[in-house]
Amino acid sequence: MSHKYTNALVHETSPYLLQHAHNPVNWEAWSPEVLKRAQDEGKLLLISIGYAACHWCHVMEKECFEDEEVAKVMNERFINIKIDREERPDIDQIYMDAVQMMTGRGGWPLNVVALPDGRPFWGATYVKKEDWMKVLIQLSDLYAEEPNKVIDYARDLAQGIREINLIPPHENPDLYTKEQLRTALDKWTSFFDLEMGGYKRAPKFMMPVNLDFLLHYAWAEDDLDIQNYLNLTLTKMAYGGIYDQLGGGFSRYSVDAKWHVPHFEKMLYDNGQLVSLYAKAYAYTQNELYRKTVEETIAFVVRELTDESGAFYSSLDADSNDEAGNLEEGAYYVWKAEELQQILGDDFPIFKEYYNINPFGFWEEGKFVLIRNRSDAEIAKNLGITVSELTDKISESKNRLLERRAERERPRLDDKILASWNGLMLKGLVDAYKLLGNKKYLDMALKNASFIADNMMKADGGLFHNHKEGKSTLNGYLEDYASVIDAFLGIYEVTFDEQWLKKAESLAEYCLENFYDDASGLFYFTSKQDEFVIRRTLETNDNVIPASNSIMAKNLFYLSKHLYKESYEETALNMMKAVQGNFDEDVSGYANWLHLVLFTANPFYEVAILGPESLEDRKFLQQNYLPNSIMAGALGESNLPLLEKRYVDGETFLYVCQKGSCKLPVSAPTEALKQIQPRQNSFF
Repeated sequence: MSHKYTNALVHETSPYLLQHAHNPVNWEAWSPEVLKRAQDEGKLLLISIGYAACHWCHVMEKECFEDEEVAKVMNERFINIKIDREERPDIDQIYMDAVQMMTGRGGWPLNVVALPDGRPFWGATYVKKEDWMKVLIQLSDLYAEEPNKVIDYARDLAQGIREINLIPPHENPDLYTKEQLRTALDKWTSFFDLEMGGYKRAPKFMMPVNLDFLLHYAWAEDDLDIQNYLNLTLTKMAYGGIYDQLGGGFSRYSVDAKWHVPHFEKMLYDNGQLVSLYAKAYAYTQNELYRKTVEETIAFVVRELTDESGAFYSSLDADSNDEAGNLEEGAYYVWKAEELQQILGDDFPIFKEYYNINPFGFWEEGKFVLIRNRSDAEIAKNLGITVSELTDKISESKNRLLERRAERERPRLDDKILASWNGLMLKGLVDAYKLLGNKKYLDMALKNASFIADNMMKADGGLFHNHKEGKSTLNGYLEDYASVIDAFLGIYEVTFDEQWLKKAESLAEYCLENFYDDASGLFYFTSKQDEFVIRRTLETNDNVIPASNSIMAKNLFYLSKHLYKESYEETALNMMKAVQGNFDEDVSGYANWLHLVLFTANPFYEVAILGPESLEDRKFLQQNYLPNSIMAGALGESNLPLLEKRYVDGETFLYVCQKGSCKLPVSAPTEALKQIQPRQNSFF
């Protein structure tokens, strides 16, 4: 296919950058060489950041970047840089902070005008064509006529960008207490939506990091109110349009307060974390809805986001072509009532009742987004049929609709492979195997872990961030190391294969050497070997994805228990001390850190299992939700500190230990379980 325009992005591998390779804009990828040329030529930088699955990124591309009139202004006045935020989260963090400081809001597409050295002085998200051209002309004229005014503003903004990321020395040597946590939680719970779950707001994000901690807290403290809130939230999310009721898998967020109409992009990082969350919730509650959600979400990942190598792709687009060939958000997923009736025939009335083909499920322009709001038992009773009859009918209808949906044009795939997001999905599979027991999930996990080890680990012991078409081009960020270490630890605990524990330890040592900041006691987001703009970021806030530092703190805590390395635990707890001053005011923004509060305030156990039945005993214990422990084992002798000199020939014993001090060994896993669980509690 011939193109009227081709720019430098044609040489990139990122699907998002390649989407812009035939714009009339002279886009270039971010590189030190481009910044040097901008400084040599004295030209402003126009930096536009987005990602392949982003709906509004596509809208702005169509309205602005494909327009020759707009391109003329951009090409004459700026050096234009396109960035995939998923490939370069280090750069995205800087400019997102800048735009939020300037405008009070952020999002993508993220557009910034910066001095030739990269210091920003203007920014916005989506901008219409006329406004875009007008502001670009004004900004370039201002820089030509009053450069000192622009330079002074950019200098002050850069200073602000550095200062908001400073971590002051912590003065309080005491760890955050459980009593302080309870007070902070009381403030947090005031934001809970007790009718629809999640928070009292729209749009609604799922926030698996927050829910994962609340699950741990509810279990540890037997908190009935939080248990009920979690059950409500997890149920409403699984019932909602944010969850693909036909094909499984979650979209990023819903635009409304009832989890109904999503922005339809599906991201690997959401689904990996939600597989973990629902698997843990299933182990705690035995709620079959949660098991089904895990199974269907993994089936979606297998079908849509898995490479034949075992690696996982990044996302599916929000947009796809409708019947008229127009790119439209959600076109692949939504239905009109008459279409459903034609496909399902006599089964339509039951389907209509089940998935609310009524005003509750209506979206716009005659289209419905499938959503549930009642249990199978309630609907079966209302229809006068058995639950078994209902589920059979719904299953048959879903299969017919999936066949029809497969005839539609599929959403575009972002097939780049990111170490960090693969780590999150890998951990999800490990948790699904551990808590649901399906061997296929372990097979998938091992295949993915081997891919990471064979293709994304560098000769110097570090990691690459990305992989596409056999090439890895970017050094790993802290998020890559943190997620992969966490996943490798998980694989060790379900296989007792010590290579994964050793790999996790090796990667942790690499981080301590190449990312650790002595001044703050935290880890930089970028390696000390890599260049940076304005600042080297310290990522501490948990968001939709947990902060890389909070994952690393937990990793070091776990490794300290496996390897009896007190220095690891000391580093982990000092990391928490560095940020715990923020817990009172923004407790939900540090949810992943809060596990450490419970680890240190409540008993935490190291469980060692040795002997020929160790894997069977492991399986029994790990089908339970046990967030207050790590597990190690071997079929025979092992030199691991937790296992050393504990093997008895021909016998299988379980040791429950705290800080290396073990209770008398037991031979029955039921006895070990009693020592680990705080009580025989349940959700209800």
